[in-house]
Amino acid sequence: MTGSATEILGHSRKLADSRRMVVKIGSVILVDEETGTIRQDWLDALAADVAARRKAGQEVLLVSSGAIAVGRRHLDITRRNLKLEESQAAAATGQGRLVHAYQEAMARHGLTTAQILLTLDDTERRRRHLNARETLETLLGLGAVPLINENDTVATEEIRFGDNDRLAARVAQMVGADTLVLLSDVDGLYTADPLSDPDAVLVPEVREITPEISAMAGEAKPGDGSGGMVTKLMAARITFAAGCRMIIAPGKLA
Repeated sequence: MTGSATEILGHSRKLADSRRMVVKIGSVILVDEETGTIRQDWLDALAADVAARRKAGQEVLLVSSGAIAVGRRHLDITRRNLKLEESQAAAATGQGRLVHAYQEAMARHGLTTAQILLTLDDTERRRRHLNARETLETLLGLGAVPLINENDTVATEEIRFGDNDRLAARVAQMVGADTLVLLSDVDGLYTADPLSDPDAVLVPEVREITPEISAMAGEAKPGDGSGGMVTKLMAARITFAAGCRMIIAPGKLA
């Protein structure tokens, strides 16, 4: 969790001082796009980071994409844009493989992983919200590392998050996290798309989501990662409202 990044400040508490943090892992850094396999060296490095945070007395919740990216290859679905039912089938195929990989990586550090699958209703309907929060609080109290993903196999087009950036923000809001870290293949928010504009400059700090800041997000790229900078700024609005600091950071190994 080092290198260039954009900090979106709901409050000024430093990462090292965070009591509880949510870390969102994008599929583009976890899963090899060509082979559909999980990058084991990357996951091992993440597990070591989580173990270090836990040793320092911090609680860590993980929100991980990747089930669809892994599952689609096992179903031989090669086109980039999937129908909803195809995404659900791919998620059903890949979720078990994803969780197993996390369990093995965390177990090497003596950590127990617990899978939680959520839908939008679970965060917005009060009774389900309270039930989900209680489960997460209990798991943290027992020393487990919650591994959260959207329940793609049952979510419909009308209620699904569509990306895990906003899901991670809802989880951070739900559990009263100090910090949300979004790990992706980008360094952070730029003034324009750095791939097409050589004059684009990294914005190191954002204290307010203004129309000018929103305009910098551009459009989401096609592929397994369904978020893009647009949904990261949507997540930022949620974390701002919750008084939670958010960091958009590069997640690839150096």
